[in-house]
Amino acid sequence: MGRRARGRRLQPQTEGAEDDTEGGRKRDQAGWEGGYPEIIKENKLFEHYYQELKIVPEGEWDQFMDALREPLPATLRITGYKSHAKEILHCLKNRYFKELEDLEVDGQKVEVPQPLSWYPEELAWHTNLSRKILRKSPLLAKFHQFLVSETECGNISRQEAVSMIPPLLLSVEPHHKILDMCAAPGSKTTQLIEMLHADMSVPFPEGFVIANDVDNKRCYLLVHQAKRLSSPCIMVVNHDASSIPRLTVDVDGRKEILFYDRILCDVPCRYLYYYEARKPTIYQEIQSHVDMGTMWQPLGLSLAMFLGALELADVSAELPGLKWMPGVSEWKVMTRDGQWFAGWDEVPQGRHTQVRPTMFPPKDLEKLQAMHLERCLRILPHHQNTGGFFVAVLVKKASMPWNKRQPKVQSKSSDPRKTTASSSVAATERNPGDRSELGGDSEVTQCTENTESNEKKDGVCGPPPSKKMKLFGFKEDPFVFIPEDDPLFPPIEKFYALDPSFPRMNLLTRTTEGKKRQLYMVSKELRNVLLNNSEKMKVINTGIKVWCRNNSGEEFDCAFRLAQEGIYTLYPFINSRIITVSMEDVKTLLTQENPFFRKLSSEAYSQVKDLAKGSVVLKYEPDSANPDALQCPIVLCGWRGKASIRTFVPKNERLHYLRMMGLEVLGEKKKDGVILNNESVDSPEQPENDEGAEQTAQEACISDSITGCDPAAAEPSR
Repeated sequence: MGRRARGRRLQPQTEGAEDDTEGGRKRDQAGWEGGYPEIIKENKLFEHYYQELKIVPEGEWDQFMDALREPLPATLRITGYKSHAKEILHCLKNRYFKELEDLEVDGQKVEVPQPLSWYPEELAWHTNLSRKILRKSPLLAKFHQFLVSETECGNISRQEAVSMIPPLLLSVEPHHKILDMCAAPGSKTTQLIEMLHADMSVPFPEGFVIANDVDNKRCYLLVHQAKRLSSPCIMVVNHDASSIPRLTVDVDGRKEILFYDRILCDVPCRYLYYYEARKPTIYQEIQSHVDMGTMWQPLGLSLAMFLGALELADVSAELPGLKWMPGVSEWKVMTRDGQWFAGWDEVPQGRHTQVRPTMFPPKDLEKLQAMHLERCLRILPHHQNTGGFFVAVLVKKASMPWNKRQPKVQSKSSDPRKTTASSSVAATERNPGDRSELGGDSEVTQCTENTESNEKKDGVCGPPPSKKMKLFGFKEDPFVFIPEDDPLFPPIEKFYALDPSFPRMNLLTRTTEGKKRQLYMVSKELRNVLLNNSEKMKVINTGIKVWCRNNSGEEFDCAFRLAQEGIYTLYPFINSRIITVSMEDVKTLLTQENPFFRKLSSEAYSQVKDLAKGSVVLKYEPDSANPDALQCPIVLCGWRGKASIRTFVPKNERLHYLRMMGLEVLGEKKKDGVILNNESVDSPEQPENDEGAEQTAQEACISDSITGCDPAAAEPSR
């Protein structure tokens, strides 16, 4: 999959301007209209290059160039796997978008957002609103705050339209093992995670995503993006994509190579495909970029296709409504000084280190036709007001050329030199044309050594100690799985009446010393990967937080309270301390800091009054008989105190639930009573008044008149 050109975002940056690559916090303060000197957006060498190659159809050149000189429209995508995606869509269409009708900002008519015709279920939209207008116009304050808070919650993503295409074409299913090779900043990774969780009733899908990036700092941006989706099936690793380690997993007591069902590679191809113009100085640097295609030309891929290992899939019918052009089968190669070569026989000896034979189309017409290059998708910016993009979906049909030799199996003999070759077997039972074979060789290496002897002592994984690996960036804490006999688990199991099916072996911490303060969970499959490969790979992050230690936890029957981050994964296994609440109860709990029990409905009051102090689950079930009520379930973490109850939900998630129930909060003013707690509060137990005492200092109310919001807009992911 080729990284799309961003040539239409061409506003200049001054030296030292901030970018969006560190932790998602730094922003390009210039935006699309930052007031810097205008750059002349033209370059004759560029025009000569594309006109000569006839990339743009005859008669469309002017439209093509005009599109490149305009800013990209803002696009957003609704997270599709969450049960309340339909509620968010309903909220957008019937509240925020209606408020934009007939609206003018600075003399410019605001275009009401329109759905991307090719994206399923109207879950992706685009508009002509720029970040500057969104941030500065009071008329758009509600919509802007919606974008900011819902993005932080993981319910929407600001993502460039063409960036959404590759994951859709991979046809991911919940059992697929996926490698995202060049994943940062993570917009496509989140799409893959959504597809794994297509069935929200399954807390641990069999599949997983291993998301990799070579840039250590950008890996943390990737972690930030992935964590918003609260999945136990994502692992972020830090490697050069050209040399990702071959991983092994334990299968019935033997080690086998891990094969992927899907691989997504948004390759860093800096060749001039419809402008790779992340930097505004691209127009002054065209000459240094013209021959980037020769530098990044994928020799190995060409060989694999010539020798029949890979085949281009026909995805022409996959996304109805998407405008695209077929791949080309004839082209020339140009150097940075403008010299053209129509074939390898024209390349002088002195250029052989820069220009290679495989950079040209095969002269054998039969071979050329067999490659089906027309199955590639070329998306031109002017066709549907997007960035330019190139997509190739490849199906693995046979072993890769460099893996033709049969793998060896270690003999049971005590003499390690005595080995026998194993037979070649398919990693999965699938039709040869099934795209699910993409990304893994068909051979499986089997080893007979005892798996347990290779696992880290006491389930400790990493950080990888191998001296052969060049590790950069921060030193990561280890991943320590909780042993079966750990005394901290039985009180948790009893307090929450955990179901016998609860996968306790999937629990881990990030420390080998002192008290365990946070407990995380990963899926069984990722646990297998961690335990067998910690010395091979640098794991940046995995797992979701499910329990946090209370400072005063020893006073209660259980020292660990529930964490909102992992509640949707954990909830199916909890059989105790569940309080069913009404929609009015949810409003009360999210807008009042410590409401007394009597503030709740009689049904909720009867459930909570006899419970012991400690963490509770607050569950809202929609009433299908009342279509005006919120029609998606809600699960919240709470704390049952002496005479009151409170929730532990991050601010933006509170705003989200309130917004879905028709309440709008543009900011927080504690003096007005709006209390928006952050889940980072360490100890929930507070001194409380006796039953019947005044609580005016703690009560809160919602007011549409409250103003103020986060000044930083959510950046569109690339």
